[in-house]
Amino acid sequence: MINKPERPHTVSDTNELILARDRQLEDFSGFLDVDGAGGLPSLKASRKAAIERFAEIGFPDRRNEDWKYTNVAPIARTAFARPTGEIPYIDAAELAPYRFGDDSSPRLVFVDGRYAPSLSTNGATTKGVTLLPLAEAVRTRAADVEPWLGQCLDDTNRPFAALNTAFFEDGVFLHLEKGVRVESPIELVFIATAGGDTPLASHPRIVIGAEAGAVATVTETHVGVGEGVSLTNVATEIMAREGAHVFHYRTTHLPDEAFHISTLAVRQEGKTDVTSCTISIGGRITRNDYHAIMAGEDGLCALRGLAKLRGREHVDNHLRVEHAAPACESREYFKSVLEDESRSAFTGRIFVHQIAQKTDGKQTNSNLLLSENAQADSRPQLEIFADDVKCTHAALTGQLDEDAIFYLRARGLSEREATSILVRAFAGEIIDTIKVDALRELVEERLFSRESSIDAGAPGKSGALQEAV
Repeated sequence: MINKPERPHTVSDTNELILARDRQLEDFSGFLDVDGAGGLPSLKASRKAAIERFAEIGFPDRRNEDWKYTNVAPIARTAFARPTGEIPYIDAAELAPYRFGDDSSPRLVFVDGRYAPSLSTNGATTKGVTLLPLAEAVRTRAADVEPWLGQCLDDTNRPFAALNTAFFEDGVFLHLEKGVRVESPIELVFIATAGGDTPLASHPRIVIGAEAGAVATVTETHVGVGEGVSLTNVATEIMAREGAHVFHYRTTHLPDEAFHISTLAVRQEGKTDVTSCTISIGGRITRNDYHAIMAGEDGLCALRGLAKLRGREHVDNHLRVEHAAPACESREYFKSVLEDESRSAFTGRIFVHQIAQKTDGKQTNSNLLLSENAQADSRPQLEIFADDVKCTHAALTGQLDEDAIFYLRARGLSEREATSILVRAFAGEIIDTIKVDALRELVEERLFSRESSIDAGAPGKSGALQEAV
């Protein structure tokens, strides 16, 4: 199903979002009183500026084109609390599946946005690498943090990014010195708990600064624990300088009622390679915002994503990739597999500045519908102000190929087995790009072990995917 009519926006919707905005402003007044900003006085000013921007724009409604496909009212109306008191106990064994390197690999774990040292291992960090909880880095190494914190993230028209700047208490500061190569993945794990009397919201901030020639792989894993409502509103900043290579993998493993909002801000200076892949598993509403600026010649930016949705799960990927220097290459490839009444949305824009001649940009969004009630919305866009460029976009949405199912069944497979093979092949184009073996294996296991509502093959037309116009 494509382009289902939206529920009309009502006055009560607007009033609800205004009340929710005002509640955030009240919460901020109390938060700022207890936030000392450590050794970084400019942070308090940044927080005030961010909440002022949020006060101006508020929570978005679906008349906002950037939020056309996602209703944030269920998030806005929930009275989330800031985590306080002792950090909830988490059995370390529960985190074993999310270990992707060896036992000595650097790993920072956070529970409800707060650093959990007993679950972390940070003793074998490579020379030339600074890996610290952000709150500690701000408190003890403010001069090192200031050149990187907030330098990529533009929260001018991004309400949840503004809330992150206003409310983040902790997160990660990762600095890679010139020429450093980190062989093992640097693991960042964020646990969101649910089931208490009051739903909790956390706003972690991740800051990654890669000096010239540095190379590292970072895994950012979000895990929901317990049944009930929770909100994670995470912002990740990646700044890469000449010759740096940063490979970033984000995965979410969430219960049914969890809300997850992420913002990824990238700035590339010089001939750099930044690759990010997001795998979305579970959650009631997931929104992934991307903003990449290629500010140096000969850069490569690759953004990929995969979601496998069931029930009434909702994933919205929103991208803006700016070519602000000549001879850069960008690749955006996002896929979703949808069952039941789930919904995916993709909005991608490649923006080519006049100076950015010799740009090579490509974006593709593909969606596989396994139910007549599933819905995929896709808006690939190009905005080009240079004349010597090569830019393409494509959107494809369709159902399983009946001929392919027939072919497999003729060789003795059940309809469920045939469907599974075709879905795996469709998703494999994204999964196979994950270069961390343990992570790739976990993603495969989690994606395809989820109980499916499809007892037989999907209804479909001939042709695996029909182009959505």
